[in-house]
Amino acid sequence: MRSWVKVEPNEIKAVFLSFAFVFTLMSSYYILRPIRDAMSSNWTDAELSTLFTGTFIMSAAAVALYGAACSRIRIGILVPGIYALFALSFLGFYILLQSMPGFQLANKAFFIWTSIFSLFHLSVFWSFMADIFNKKQATRLFGFIASGSSVGAIAGPLLALLLAGTIGPNNLLLLSAAMLLLPMFIIIRLEGMKHTELHNEALNADGDYRQTLGKNPFSGFMLVVRSPYLLGIAVFILLYTSISTFVYFELKNLMAPLDETLRTQLWAGIDLAVNILSITTAMFATARLASRFGLVGTLGIVPLIIVAGLLMVFISPMLWVVVCLQVVRRAGDYAITRPGREMLYTVVDRESRFKAKSVIDIVVYRGGDMVTAWFFTALTQGLGLGIGAVALVGALIAGAWAGVGCLLGRFYDRNHAEKKNHVGTCE
Repeated sequence: MRSWVKVEPNEIKAVFLSFAFVFTLMSSYYILRPIRDAMSSNWTDAELSTLFTGTFIMSAAAVALYGAACSRIRIGILVPGIYALFALSFLGFYILLQSMPGFQLANKAFFIWTSIFSLFHLSVFWSFMADIFNKKQATRLFGFIASGSSVGAIAGPLLALLLAGTIGPNNLLLLSAAMLLLPMFIIIRLEGMKHTELHNEALNADGDYRQTLGKNPFSGFMLVVRSPYLLGIAVFILLYTSISTFVYFELKNLMAPLDETLRTQLWAGIDLAVNILSITTAMFATARLASRFGLVGTLGIVPLIIVAGLLMVFISPMLWVVVCLQVVRRAGDYAITRPGREMLYTVVDRESRFKAKSVIDIVVYRGGDMVTAWFFTALTQGLGLGIGAVALVGALIAGAWAGVGCLLGRFYDRNHAEKKNHVGTCE
């Protein structure tokens, strides 16, 4: 393990528990994702943009409620409670879809709520990880932990493919809800290990998980606006989600002539390819990339690859080209970009990790989805641009994304170097 992942003996239990934690979360989500994505081709660009707008509004409301919960509920109850809430919500959707089959409003509500869940469950997870592991450990271990999301994202679609025909799609909601209850036990164990096996007593006092985080439920929004560093992360996420939305809409339009069953299979196939590709990279390459090139290389490499990919779509706007781009983009995000950007939060205070991070990961992300969706609609339905021309616009956005990533990585690496020098001087 040490030769592969650079993990110390005292960290192995915590690393594998964290791996199991995110594996369970992603398995649960990826049971639901192909069902949601197959619905998108039933709607026009304008209709889907309206749903993205609804997702943004609901996300902002959810983050405000989450901020209020952070101010009033002890963290030790709040973190597992988030997953219990989502489990109950999908149980509710199961009852709704079973009692009212074919009800389009229920399908749209499911699309919106699953889109919120897709960010919330990982945002809370990585907030918790940044609170358990110190900065040095995060650089070495977050890549391997992130590979658990890839393994879960392989298991989820496989479970859906194997069970959908026997138990039916709606019953998959029950399986997903049940899986979301498992992390509650892992959370308790990891919190106990932080001050024992991991020796991270300096991160927080022993009683921190019996405390709340400030009194202002909207402080997360203010923290982002007031901090140039957090604002930079927000811009990075905004540009990232812009590219994600561009590629998603391109795929949605190219798949429109296909029937819904084939679409579901294509989306599931993309999920499978993404996570097979990303798992090896995350397990064995991310930590080495971060250690050798710092966060400048970690945060900058994927956007530059996407620039090249979008230029290829501009030259050859075909379905298989966009599918390959989607696979590379998402695999790069899971294996490299996501662990890298989560390392950025190891240098901020605890309130920023939980409150400001949720604002960036959910409100800014879904706000970027909404703005980009309408921008894409204006380009296609307003100006009449084709897939190739839209891809060229996307390449320019990806270039800006790469620039912001390099700036953030440079700040983080410089901050890390200054702290190491300061510690050496003191010693």
